[in-house]
Amino acid sequence: MTTPTSDNPLLDFSGLPRFDAIRPQHVGPAIDGLLAENRALLSRLESAPATWDGFAAPFFDANERLARAWGVVGHLHAVMDVPEWREAYNARLPEVTRHFAELGQNQRLFAQFKAIAARPDFAALDAARRRIVEHELRDFRLAGAELPEAAKPRFQAIQEELAALQAKFSENLLDATNAFAEYVADEAELAGIPADAVAAARAAAEKDGRAGWKFTLHMPSYLPVMQYAESRRLRERLYRAHATRAAEFPELGSQPEWDNMPLIRRILALRAEEAALLGYASFAEVSLVPKMAGSPAEVLAFLRDLAAKSKPFAERDMAELREFAAAQGHDRLEPWDIAWMSEKLKQARHGFSDEEVRRYFPEDKVLAGLFGVIETLFGVRIAPDAAPAWHEDVRFFRIEDATGGLVGQFYLDLYARETKRGGAWMDDAVTRRRTAAGIQTPVAYLNCNFPRPVGGKPALFSHDEVITLFHETGHGLHHLLTRVEELAVSGINGVEWDAVELPSQFMENFCWEWQVLRGMTAHAESGAPLPRELYDRMIAAKNFQGGMQTARQIEFALFDLLLHSDFDPAGQQGVLELLEEVRREVAVIFPPPWHRFPNSFSHIFAGGYAAGYYSYKWAEVLSADAFAAFEEASAGDSVLDPAVGARFRDEILAVGGSRPALDSFKAFRGRAPSAEALLRHSGMIPA
Repeated sequence: MTTPTSDNPLLDFSGLPRFDAIRPQHVGPAIDGLLAENRALLSRLESAPATWDGFAAPFFDANERLARAWGVVGHLHAVMDVPEWREAYNARLPEVTRHFAELGQNQRLFAQFKAIAARPDFAALDAARRRIVEHELRDFRLAGAELPEAAKPRFQAIQEELAALQAKFSENLLDATNAFAEYVADEAELAGIPADAVAAARAAAEKDGRAGWKFTLHMPSYLPVMQYAESRRLRERLYRAHATRAAEFPELGSQPEWDNMPLIRRILALRAEEAALLGYASFAEVSLVPKMAGSPAEVLAFLRDLAAKSKPFAERDMAELREFAAAQGHDRLEPWDIAWMSEKLKQARHGFSDEEVRRYFPEDKVLAGLFGVIETLFGVRIAPDAAPAWHEDVRFFRIEDATGGLVGQFYLDLYARETKRGGAWMDDAVTRRRTAAGIQTPVAYLNCNFPRPVGGKPALFSHDEVITLFHETGHGLHHLLTRVEELAVSGINGVEWDAVELPSQFMENFCWEWQVLRGMTAHAESGAPLPRELYDRMIAAKNFQGGMQTARQIEFALFDLLLHSDFDPAGQQGVLELLEEVRREVAVIFPPPWHRFPNSFSHIFAGGYAAGYYSYKWAEVLSADAFAAFEEASAGDSVLDPAVGARFRDEILAVGGSRPALDSFKAFRGRAPSAEALLRHSGMIPA
């Protein structure tokens, strides 16, 4: 059954998405209609005057309606991945991908942007518009606009197949994650697991009509077992299942059609073919064109330099863990023992557990603290708001300026669900821009996978989860606090990918500040704030196993970069062999041979981080140095300095992608970035 487009809520762009009315059956008619409308308008624009108002402005208008509608569909596919939404999304994915591939190769549209850039008055355009034109010329070239006509169909076919494979990768991972369940009948096996996690497991089993307790591979269920369960059998069982998700091991509940390794090989081959068609030596070179880093060699040097500085600390961390384990009678430390033994070592050394800290972070108190930081630093006010949502758990908020004017709005979807993809992410629903009707205010989605409330009690978050929430909110602020009025460089649009993590990682720093934590904590039972003595122990433990964590991130980043540069998908070396080679160079933890980490590496095979995972460490240099400006201004007092916050908003957040990220950083900091703050924050040089 189809829905007439005139009554289609997916085509209503007058305000917020109508999540109370949008259904899977609306997708086909809406997207088909928008594609036809877009193609007709773009065809007319091919011969429009080659000026900003005559061509560029209507060009971006034409694409915005399609992008907004398809963005809603993609969002619902990610947070409501039921068969009906999966089918609706996948049915139109090839057409949408084909449209943008065709657009990117349209010589007449490309010529229009070249003509604008060649005009004598191009220099008179404001900086944001000049940057947009330069980006468009670059992106047309990367989309194959300069390819010979005979090569363009193949290039388009690659884009369509890649889009389908990346969607399938994500779906396989979710299906494999959902397929596994461990039902525990013996209460003795629950020893050590926090009471909240046990209660959630009981509730999950009852929902299935089963006795006992149900544990899954979703993070709120999986992590407490790995960190606290005394039962080695239970830890091993979950570790094996988690490590082999979407792989070739049916004995753990996976299906052959969910094996992501064939998809990985095909994705890599297609990316290499795409790069060759464009005249690049590797996909890594293609990926770096719009980034800050200049070449794969520069990124490799950055990662290997960081590895050289951090590996001695990682080796020390691992030696201490093995020594402690041996003293506890565990001479052989298996992979499923590491998180559990690390937690015991941290408790022995620093006198507290993550679970003890978690009791001080109830959801509403955390949100109030987060909002307080934003309001103090950036001169805004955050208030509850109302809007239709896709699930009853979703909350909605508005951001207002000092006069009560609307700055932006955001949805907050905090809890894990079986129909929701894993991890945490921010996405845009509406982007700020100037239209004929005035300023279009931005709207964002903030998504996490935290444990939900159980037994009528508020949800409690670990300190790591609080950091994750601040991180995703940093991305949201980059989108919401922009003052740019041109769509293509507003918010996170047009920001170099290896700088896009700057605001998110910057926000994480406030989760370690006493002035922040004392106001955003209340014990689940007593209501007392976090004691200063416990905070001091948290700070002492801040860099606990920091060397190991840094080595792990470098391992992922180096694997990603080599996979997309020197690796031959058709060669003798396999993906797992390359990963093992990387581990021999930089790692201190070596998983068993049956571990299938690549099969769940969504960032690079289903997300936007291909040959870009290094961005986390690259941007961490920027974010640590940016936060150091607040430390310097505080002189030992509160780092919540509104004057420095206003400067950060003005020079980083507000400008979006309207100028190079390095220029924005220099405008804020007054100099080029330095790695000294990152090394100090990580405990690798003295404070």
